[in-house]
Amino acid sequence: MDPNRVILSAKQKALRINLNQDLYGTFAEIGAGQEVVRHFFRAGGASGTIAKAISAYDKDFSDAIYGKEAKGRYVCEARLVKMLQHEYRLMTTRLERKEHPTKHFFAFANTVATINYHKTIQGHGWFGLKFQTAPDREPSEVILHARLHEQDALLQQQTVGILGVNLIYGSLFLHKRPKDLLQSLYDELDRDQVEIDMIQMNGPDFEGVDNRLLSLQLVKNGMTDAVIFSPDGRNLQAADVLYKKNILAIRGSFRPVTKVNIDMIAKGLRKFKQESKVDPKSLQVLFEITLNNLSSEGDIDEQDFLDRADILCSIGQTVLISNYQKYYKLIEFFSRYTKKRMGLILGAGSLVEVFNEKYYRDLNGGILESFGILFSRDLKIYLYPWKDEETGDLWTTTTTPIHPRLKPLYEYLLFNKRIADIEDYDPEILNIFSREALTRIRKGEEGWEKMVPDFVDQIIKDKCLFGYCGVTPNAPMDKDQIAAAAARAIGREGE
Repeated sequence: MDPNRVILSAKQKALRINLNQDLYGTFAEIGAGQEVVRHFFRAGGASGTIAKAISAYDKDFSDAIYGKEAKGRYVCEARLVKMLQHEYRLMTTRLERKEHPTKHFFAFANTVATINYHKTIQGHGWFGLKFQTAPDREPSEVILHARLHEQDALLQQQTVGILGVNLIYGSLFLHKRPKDLLQSLYDELDRDQVEIDMIQMNGPDFEGVDNRLLSLQLVKNGMTDAVIFSPDGRNLQAADVLYKKNILAIRGSFRPVTKVNIDMIAKGLRKFKQESKVDPKSLQVLFEITLNNLSSEGDIDEQDFLDRADILCSIGQTVLISNYQKYYKLIEFFSRYTKKRMGLILGAGSLVEVFNEKYYRDLNGGILESFGILFSRDLKIYLYPWKDEETGDLWTTTTTPIHPRLKPLYEYLLFNKRIADIEDYDPEILNIFSREALTRIRKGEEGWEKMVPDFVDQIIKDKCLFGYCGVTPNAPMDKDQIAAAAARAIGREGE
């Protein structure tokens, strides 16, 4: 981030854009009025900037312009994309380039729902800009989703206006510095007003941008607490991934993914699918990495993050990056989007930490409050055994050392089948640990290949991840072979 960047007000940004004779575009806003474009009208000089301003508020009228939405949802990414494409196409087809040889065309769009009258549904919206940075250049795009936190519709509308201006200004003037662009979205705003939980930058002006890093920046900068990206590295909005789904999550460092990680998810997934309340056709598996885990050695190493992400994406997994160090916070997050059965796969060592009272001293109700949040939802924990290296003891649901004061609570959960053993684990791999594999990779020592699945071994070598500097095999597996091998190992082939 540029420490010398001057923070301008929304009015100053709108005026600077209006006074730039090369910028010319359309504003299309649905749902919360024309809150963004009004800043440009009020700033002065808008006649040289605004080609058209439209608010297709009525659903039927909006459908006539942009087409119907298959799912009947209008505050969604698909609607925003249609708006951007339609309005930008009109700009380029209706205006003769020879008459506007220096113009940089743009199309701004948003589709927003503010808080309802009874305050039972919070506001949120999609915002996007499709824009040129030179007259003969193909357009680039910035798309984001925001959750509105203020408890008054008028205040949310004002926030929408400022956020939209920040997006337009940042895209047009800060596109060469994506991290600064991201920071500038909060000029004159704060997290109590708006939470940006998804952003995507695409096009020729963002060719060097890895959108997974943008997701990481959202969490790192406190703009949101959780982000999700798909196996192809595309940033996703949580509702699109989790809405009314059975969710199964596994938390780990995945540094690298080991045979233990794969066995945990494979056996846990198999057990989860056997639950009567789980629909295999509506199931979302998430590999979660916490911000605390990413910064365990100090500042977050972006390359280290990308190394982990590359492996998980290469084996076809959806990744969640969160700031939820405590599991009850994670379950609260999931509960925004689903009431269906959820599952957590935990190692026995992690379960001991869940029952450690010191982590809940900030709650008025202590550990009971956190467990009330966890188990008032339809949640089941699948316990993967842990082997004590010194004694050789195996920790399962019956042998995991829970503090005597909390033993009755633990036994209550066991009796009600809220915690279950993963019994068909592979006993031969219990002595494998990610930190040892990582050390061997970095030191160039032999033996680490036996600690990770064959397809993970291949990815690390092909992409030289985690400091690996060995020789890549002559006949590497292609990405489809790797994905297929991973799907078979995890038990998701055919999905």
